[in-house]
Amino acid sequence: MASLIDELIDILEKEYEVYQQLIPIADEKTQVIVKNDLTSLQDITGKEQISIDRINALENKREAVMVNIKTVINRKAGDFNLKTLIELMEKQPKEQKALSVIHDNLKRSVQRLVEINSRNKSLIQQSLEMIEFNMNFIQSTRMSPGNNTYTKGASQYDAQAFRTGMFDAKQ
Repeated sequence: MASLIDELIDILEKEYEVYQQLIPIADEKTQVIVKNDLTSLQDITGKEQISIDRINALENKREAVMVNIKTVINRKAGDFNLKTLIELMEKQPKEQKALSVIHDNLKRSVQRLVEINSRNKSLIQQSLEMIEFNMNFIQSTRMSPGNNTYTKGASQYDAQAFRTGMFDAKQ
């Protein structure tokens, strides 16, 4: 059992390191989104994907170790997570404290990443709304060129304005 706990602590510490590496990448992503630098955004997305792949691999190991621990302590029913394991380890205060510390560190790191990603999502949404606004504006000016003023005959529209669309299909 002790070796399983040590293995679990090792996996969780590695996960924490990867999450800590992701935080500055996510912050950098915010700056790239603000600058609208698509090339850098692709590079950052690639870095994030590498980290996410590492986290997924570590998560698979963590789940396997948790299943083994659950089997060793003969725990069958209900959810069995890290918090439950920490509560069960009263007789092993050293391991309990190590698991508790890494649990809290992971929780803070994930919360920080959620905040940054939420901000990035909001920035991207605002950027998309601006693009949509600009596209609608361009389309409306192309649909009625030179006829953007109110005059005596404003209720009549220029039928020639609708002959050209936003995109030329002949090209």
